[in-house]
Amino acid sequence: MPIDFQQTIDEIRALCAGETDEIALMATISCHLYQQIEGFDWVGFYRVVDENILKIGPYQGGHGCLVIPFDKGVCGAAARFKQTQIVDDVDQFDGHIACSSSTRSELVVPIFDRSAQLFAVLDIDSDQRAFFNKQYAEQLDRLLRDLFAARPEDAT
Repeated sequence: MPIDFQQTIDEIRALCAGETDEIALMATISCHLYQQIEGFDWVGFYRVVDENILKIGPYQGGHGCLVIPFDKGVCGAAARFKQTQIVDDVDQFDGHIACSSSTRSELVVPIFDRSAQLFAVLDIDSDQRAFFNKQYAEQLDRLLRDLFAARPEDAT
């Protein structure tokens, strides 16, 4: 990752300033993270589409899994527990779904709407083991909360 990951976060904030459409935000975030961070092998969103079901949303990288139940994989764990998941070695994660054979480590951040309901997760894969850390997870969590949970119309 770049020495100043915060710069990438700030660039995303600038790119997304004033945007309220969730799909547009997801597409922009996944594209910018994928393009800017060497070592991100796949970046995308899975949206809650039914009770305990995630479906692929905007992403960058190779093909992802189309549907992920809450009881499967790292994305499912993030959705089920409503907590960020940092997995240093996906081969050691019980129930890992191998959407791509190149994935070695994974970071999944849950995303909540204005009423604190889970509506998606941000999934980032790396082809390197132990690529992610708590600092990057926290920076992404803050970004996602700011972009998805707070809307300009909320300030009025």
